[in-house]
Amino acid sequence: MKRFEEFVYKILDSKKNKMLVVLITLLALVGSIMMLPTKIVKAKMLPGKSDNTFSIYIDTPTGSSIEQTKKVAQCVIDSLKDEKEIINMELYAGMGIPLDYAGLVKGSGMKNSENVAEIAVNLTDKHERDETSYMMVHRLRPIVKKKCEPLVKGTVIKFIEQPAGPPTLASLVVEVTGDNLKKIRELSFQVANILSKVPKVVDVDIMADDIYKKYELIPNKDKIAKSGLTVDQVNKIIYLAFEGMVIAHKNSAKEPDQVNIFLVLDPQTKKFNTKSLEALKDKLSSMHLMNRMGMLVPLTEVVDIKEVPSNPMIMHKDLRRMINVIAEADEESQVYPLLEARDRMIKYFSKHGYKVEKEPGMSTYMFDLHLTDKKTGEKFLLRWDGEMKVTLDTFRDLGGAFIGALVLIFLLLVIYYKSYTLSGIVLAGSFLSIIGVIVGHWVADLVTRDTFFLTATSLIGFIALMGISSRNSLLLIDFAKALMEAHGIKKRRAIAIASATRAKPIFLTAIAIILGSALLASDPIFGGLGVALISGTVAAVFVSLIFVPVLLDNTKAMNFDDEIPYHHDKSNISITK
Repeated sequence: MKRFEEFVYKILDSKKNKMLVVLITLLALVGSIMMLPTKIVKAKMLPGKSDNTFSIYIDTPTGSSIEQTKKVAQCVIDSLKDEKEIINMELYAGMGIPLDYAGLVKGSGMKNSENVAEIAVNLTDKHERDETSYMMVHRLRPIVKKKCEPLVKGTVIKFIEQPAGPPTLASLVVEVTGDNLKKIRELSFQVANILSKVPKVVDVDIMADDIYKKYELIPNKDKIAKSGLTVDQVNKIIYLAFEGMVIAHKNSAKEPDQVNIFLVLDPQTKKFNTKSLEALKDKLSSMHLMNRMGMLVPLTEVVDIKEVPSNPMIMHKDLRRMINVIAEADEESQVYPLLEARDRMIKYFSKHGYKVEKEPGMSTYMFDLHLTDKKTGEKFLLRWDGEMKVTLDTFRDLGGAFIGALVLIFLLLVIYYKSYTLSGIVLAGSFLSIIGVIVGHWVADLVTRDTFFLTATSLIGFIALMGISSRNSLLLIDFAKALMEAHGIKKRRAIAIASATRAKPIFLTAIAIILGSALLASDPIFGGLGVALISGTVAAVFVSLIFVPVLLDNTKAMNFDDEIPYHHDKSNISITK
């Protein structure tokens, strides 16, 4: 290590060389951090997870028949049946699939209407196929949507993958909140229209019932009385015909309980040819009730038909009315489409009669937009939720943990060294490992097929590196101080000797960390942790052996009055490795 000692000493002995090291380090720090806003390295909560299954949600317009929903579902199945990696598919019409990890928060268990269906798609084992499930979804989504959504106007088909982390309602969720329900609906449609035009945003949907015209059958009590009928008769025949009901029971020696006899019109008889008032009247005119005199009375004679708008479901949150607009990010972190969509919303609503105000501060709601109608003064809120909220909360918590670790390390170092300067040098050297973390993700992105994101596990690796980097700097400082105090070696030479002597154990420690972390680098979830530990450790080694010595040489915290000239005879120096 004599050559390395002389190399470090030459750097410390030249003001120009020291300035060059500091300049290169600062440029590397700035350059690596700038990779994040310039999207050279992209951030995401967790990367995509390859699984053995995914789901397809089908939502036809509210009021659609089960036949229309099945028609769209059959189109989806026909589009996928030739895929060799798909083992089988299960269709659940009018309901959600049995609850899975994703369906817990997406409301699959509460679906119970004719306009919804879900398809569970089972794939071959992920270890036996080359294409990941999320890449398969990325490839199939545009094909299926283009072919099947036009069959029933207003249909939305969503491809749902199993999440790698905490399940959320969607990658992008915009909560449109206010008191005026009509204006909220208008805003939600405008928000959905903006999201649908943002690149890499797919499966845009509004979680609100469509308002459509429907017909109410109101029994006319006067006509019913004059016809010799009862209101109960009228109600029962309508319910009996279209919904069905139990009309009798059958006893069986083979069954412990009575067997219900259920009566209902067959599906073809219940079906209407068109959604018109005439079709309804024709259907009702074919139904007759027998009065007390034994005469048949057409049903249309004793009921009034009234056309009314449907009653949509009203959602509330924090005692305010709300409509969710949801969307997914297609092979992209939700952060970047959100920022673009937010900018577009600011421009759009500013031009269309709203005063737009951003959320003040740096809270987890910092992307929210407050809208004020310039004419009426009504206030509305566009709040971002979903995976973006989870991401902000996670990064905020990890950032708080990182700051907490810095403060604790700094306090311990101040107590140990009785010097703020030396403690600051140790922390500076530890923080600079972020250069390796970010650059390592950039290199990983170059050599991998999919986008390699800077994830929450990457930040966990960076926080773990703080202790490793601090340890390297501590050993270097203590060794240099020991040489200066015990042997009277000048500071500059002592630092060079300490760097050269501690280089071998530092390298061995780094190699052990790299080899241990290599097992994580290929994992789809913890790959960010592995890359952060590998690349961050490499950066920490160079910072500890080159940059930290330069800072130590320039500090007065290690100056001693009893320094004596350095001699090459090291017979009096005892070094323990």
